[in-house]
Amino acid sequence: MSSFRHDLSLRPDAPPTRRARIFNTIIRNSGRRLWASSASTDDGLVRFRRINAALRSRAPRGVRITPHVFEDFSAEWVRAGETDDGKVVLYLHGGGYFFGSPIMYRGLSWRLSAATRRPVLVLDYRLAPENTPADALEDAVTAYDFLLAMGYAAQDVVVGGDSAGGHLALSLLHALKRRGSELPSAVVAISPWADLLCASDSHTANADGDHVIPAVKLKWLGEQFCKAAAEGDPLFDPVHGDYKGFPPLMLISSSTEILRDDARNVAARAAAAGVEVVHREWNDQAHVFPVFADYVPEGKAAIADIAEFLRSR
Repeated sequence: MSSFRHDLSLRPDAPPTRRARIFNTIIRNSGRRLWASSASTDDGLVRFRRINAALRSRAPRGVRITPHVFEDFSAEWVRAGETDDGKVVLYLHGGGYFFGSPIMYRGLSWRLSAATRRPVLVLDYRLAPENTPADALEDAVTAYDFLLAMGYAAQDVVVGGDSAGGHLALSLLHALKRRGSELPSAVVAISPWADLLCASDSHTANADGDHVIPAVKLKWLGEQFCKAAAEGDPLFDPVHGDYKGFPPLMLISSSTEILRDDARNVAARAAAAGVEVVHREWNDQAHVFPVFADYVPEGKAAIADIAEFLRSR
């Protein structure tokens, strides 16, 4: 199996590397353009998902991948190298709640397992438009309860997620807190889409600078999800909820993405509630750039930073 390596000299405040700049251009001219040209309809979401389903990220030889089937959804276990199976990462992928899969995320999941030396359970939760973010949250709660039933203590579980999966990770913690459950030991949210209504300034200020997400498309999507939601709906917990009692929280984001302020606002809200918060805002990286660690050196460095964050706790 390939060893896990990263450049220790890479820092969040440094200019992006040449490889990152090249990747930003490629993803802007491919994925972002494709999403921008897709129809803002349910059929458009399904077609975009089908196109993205062809994107399969490979794990190197030696990584053990084991499928697991729940009643309403599936998942896969990812183990890279020698892992401490007494601890686990529950990972919730991104994709606007309408695309993405564990297969697409193997480039991140194996690296996350190798860096943290823990097995990673990646959910293939139910997606829109056939389902809703509420269904995805139900799946996340089911998976968390499954881990506890396996014998994991809550303190041995870390919850992570990116983009919509970052929203889902934060929503999961609020749901667990609401029902009085013991919370996991830490949360890692990469470029979380915390406010589905896209109300923060960066959704406008960074509309041109975001290399991945067309701002108009994300705002339309969020409005569809929140159309029938009442003011106190759990959909709004990540941006309006009470973070008091939350475990340590790590946020990773980019200075030029439209979700920049979503991460900043969650960091400020959690810190005001007394939560230990580590927020790394990287300079001019693509949205959820750690997911692209196969291509972007900063992605490898961010994953190593996540591992260090977890080790120190």
